[in-house]
Amino acid sequence: MKGHEAKMPRMEDILSLPVQDPPCAEFSAAQMKWVKVEGGRQGGDDIALIPFARVDDFVKGESSNAECPASFRIESRRKRPEGSISKPRVDGYLEYTLYWCSYGPEDYRDSESGMGDGSNIKPASGKGSRPGRRHMMRGCLCHFTVKRLYTRPLLALIIYNQRKHVDKTGAPCHGILDQDAVGTRAMYAPRISEELRQKVMSMLYVGISLDTVIQHHMEVVQGHGGPHNRDDFLTRNDVRNMERLIRNSSHELHASDECSVRVWVQRHQKHVFYFQENSGSEPFILGIQTEWQLQQMLLYGHNGSIASHSTFGLKKLKYPLCTLLVFDSTHNAIPVAWVITSSFVGQDVHKWIGLLAERVHTKDPRWRLNAFLVDDPSFEVSMIREVFQCRVLLCVWHIRRAWMRSILKKCCNFDVQREMFKHLGWILYCTRNGPNAMDAIEEFMQVFVDQCAFMNYFKIRWLPTIELWVNGVRSLAVASPEPHAAIESYHLRLKSKLYNEQHANSWARVDWLIHFLTTEFHSSFWLDQYSVETGYFENLRDKSFITNAWFHAVHIADVDVILDEQNLELAKVISQTDRSLAYTVWNPGSEFSLCDCHWSRVGNLCKHVIKVAVLCKNRQVARPLLAAQVYRQTLVSLLQNPPDDPLVLEHAILHATRLQQDIKGLEDLSNNGLLQPLPPEINSQLADNVLLFPRLH
Repeated sequence: MKGHEAKMPRMEDILSLPVQDPPCAEFSAAQMKWVKVEGGRQGGDDIALIPFARVDDFVKGESSNAECPASFRIESRRKRPEGSISKPRVDGYLEYTLYWCSYGPEDYRDSESGMGDGSNIKPASGKGSRPGRRHMMRGCLCHFTVKRLYTRPLLALIIYNQRKHVDKTGAPCHGILDQDAVGTRAMYAPRISEELRQKVMSMLYVGISLDTVIQHHMEVVQGHGGPHNRDDFLTRNDVRNMERLIRNSSHELHASDECSVRVWVQRHQKHVFYFQENSGSEPFILGIQTEWQLQQMLLYGHNGSIASHSTFGLKKLKYPLCTLLVFDSTHNAIPVAWVITSSFVGQDVHKWIGLLAERVHTKDPRWRLNAFLVDDPSFEVSMIREVFQCRVLLCVWHIRRAWMRSILKKCCNFDVQREMFKHLGWILYCTRNGPNAMDAIEEFMQVFVDQCAFMNYFKIRWLPTIELWVNGVRSLAVASPEPHAAIESYHLRLKSKLYNEQHANSWARVDWLIHFLTTEFHSSFWLDQYSVETGYFENLRDKSFITNAWFHAVHIADVDVILDEQNLELAKVISQTDRSLAYTVWNPGSEFSLCDCHWSRVGNLCKHVIKVAVLCKNRQVARPLLAAQVYRQTLVSLLQNPPDDPLVLEHAILHATRLQQDIKGLEDLSNNGLLQPLPPEINSQLADNVLLFPRLH
């Protein structure tokens, strides 16, 4: 048998075996080195050690055997709690799982009635015959055991009892090596793959009819030249069964919300990367990531960015929702993980962020993140930086949107609106009156003392946390406005779907939120990506969220932006639909720009603001982003006050040259995720807030 380079004398020596972790998404026995055990209960069997987190990858790889496509089912499973054994054996287990090829062990090939020679053969688990599966039973003896080791819980011992897909006579019993199976479904895997099941379920969740699903599948099969595997034989009955499953499913798995969530977690352990129940001292935390979301994180997060969309649903949901987003090739945000918690998500990030990163690196050890965007300065930034080894940027989309919408709602004068918005930006960056944020706030309140409605809102909602935000801006690099639009578009989409009044009675239940996210909402993003990749079902996508302001801004020509260098208070952007119309962007280039287009006037970030900001940054004209203004003010003050003493000036030139080299070194450190933030007490005029948002896909 291939791979038997060494022989182990006893099972007691298994911990000396190397832990094998092939650098691919899925792997099979053929890609591993096996050792034959001598003696003991497993005498003569092949064994190998792999990370326990990769057991599913091994099972999938084994199911993709070219000669004998299969589907391994769990024949039996046992678990025992930690601490239950005082002196565990070296191969003692926390979890024991027996996987058996679905073409066995029973054999019904000789008798359709099931009363022939094979009818008396019972499976190893003693469960008796399996109604509805008899037609696929061909006596296959291929099976293996997986033990999660008691003394090494992160490792799995694979014991391959029978590697070959053969019956009791030793002859091939399915696949292309079985002559009797040629031309029948026994040539292929007995069931459709999990990927096709996810695809069909997603299509049904978004409202695609059974007939359309079947028609589309037939077109795809014909497109690649006819049937090649079990998936290509998808039947109406397969789809009808999944349709029935969706129709009969319910979010309420128990009358108690807490018990219902617990049941869901037990049934969907593959989708849960962290779970902590609510107790007197510990908050409720549930981290969810489906296999499809993990794939998107691997694809778009590598050398890209992840952004947090936190504290959604504080007023209406039982517990707020935090979403982690990546940005695809069309600048749309895709949710790659959800965290539901009863506490502030940023304070408990240390509990789950490492486990999430481990899931990604288990799939691809070479995966690397460029930047992590936090929309709340209370996040444990040091933990994120340590786990992902990347830059952490502060994204001000949330506070910008909240301030803008409140101003538009509580103040009627447009000139006052834009001045208030600009002043709020200066408060956040604290550049008007030095490092003391409270002085800047006091001046703001005096200037706009007549705006009572907004001032009351500001004092109650933002005054208690404004110092936290100011310190965040001082100590972290600030993301540019482009990703704001993608995050905002996701926010609007989540809000429109989740806050549908027909769901109002369910908002107070966490199990409903979980069910909604992992079914209907998840499927809508799957459809978006599938449509982009294949061109199918473009007409079924939600037109409101196909593109966002970031995507549209990229398609505005530079010549359509008019910047008056004599008046840098505003810029003009020619309409892309009506060339006789031009929109005005005040305070151009700033995160706190304001446009007079309809989309901006209802509190959203528009394409005109983004286009102007990008152009200002590229041309280095008009107003730079506020974060860069802090840096430029320091340089300008130095230029305006050169030393008179020639000797001092000579030393100043030397220091300036060294400073330029030091800044380049800081950029290199930041690019490698090694640059630590400045302490919050450092003067804001000395803070390193140069914008360093990475180029996205």
